[in-house]
Amino acid sequence: PFSDNGVKLFAPGGIKLSDVEQQAVEDALDAALAREGPVALARPVDARLDARADAAGPARAAYVEHLIGAIGGRRLDGIHVVLDVANGAAVEVAPAVFRALGARVDVLHDEPDGRNINEACGSTHPESLQAAVLARGAALGLAFDGDADRCLAVDEGGAMVDGDQMMVALACDFAARGELAGNGVVVTVLSNFGLRQALRETGIDVIETPVGDRHVFAAMEAGGYVLGGEQSGHLIVRNRATTGDGALAGLLLTDLMVRSGKSASALAAMMTKLPQVAHNVRVLNTSVLEQHDEWRAAVRDAEAELGGEGRVLVRRSGTEPLVRVMVEAPTTAQAEAIATKIAATIKTS
Repeated sequence: PFSDNGVKLFAPGGIKLSDVEQQAVEDALDAALAREGPVALARPVDARLDARADAAGPARAAYVEHLIGAIGGRRLDGIHVVLDVANGAAVEVAPAVFRALGARVDVLHDEPDGRNINEACGSTHPESLQAAVLARGAALGLAFDGDADRCLAVDEGGAMVDGDQMMVALACDFAARGELAGNGVVVTVLSNFGLRQALRETGIDVIETPVGDRHVFAAMEAGGYVLGGEQSGHLIVRNRATTGDGALAGLLLTDLMVRSGKSASALAAMMTKLPQVAHNVRVLNTSVLEQHDEWRAAVRDAEAELGGEGRVLVRRSGTEPLVRVMVEAPTTAQAEAIATKIAATIKTS
């Protein structure tokens, strides 16, 4: 919601700040608030900023040209795409790019008023996009989030295509064209086990990081990889951008559809998603994982039961006093039973 939107700061070179740098900024702001008070800091905006905002025009035009150039001079002529721009940052750019490349474009939620960003729309609420793709007979729907660094897709039948499925399709395409540097894809621990199976079957390595695009990018930089991301649709294509870019990810997927002649559902079917069950155990302190070890035995038993056909992930929440238990298994019933058993072994205090 608009009340939770904020400001992102980027370092020279267009990359995100490190944890240390980000903490330093937060500490400086906290100190200023303590010293000056919030009222003193909330001074009227300098009227000259209005003139500076006009300077965004050339930057926007350059960004549009950058995106158009990302598909190497190819076109998207004739493909019918519905874009849900979430009343956010993609409102002007995404439709302009797809139209310039010849796509037939319908746009949803493109009337921002400063308060309706992400409101019942975008990648967190894709229901209206799914309905529109079906009603209008489109080949593809793309849902961005408010700041447009994420993109999820909707196939021609109205089914969701998540970031894992997009990464598998793009990785296989990059590999076939000799563009998958390092022959690997960087994902977080939350990516579905089906992604790991699909990529390993094609000989593509999977590099795993903790949750967060910051960790994904760091691993990509360290290993020289060009593709990585999260199930949420936050994809990084490092030879074309330094951060997640929803418009770029959606554009590359659409370009792949046009070049290959494959439908969105066919590309999504390149991986089989395993049923995933998640339980959150509320604790007084997440250090209970170190203080008690009954859950470790339950995890070992679960892994033996799954026999390599699924996985178990137990981790602390980074934002709440929760321990998260996630299980993927061949059936939902098996995943639920294992998750319930492991969650019951985690001490709450």
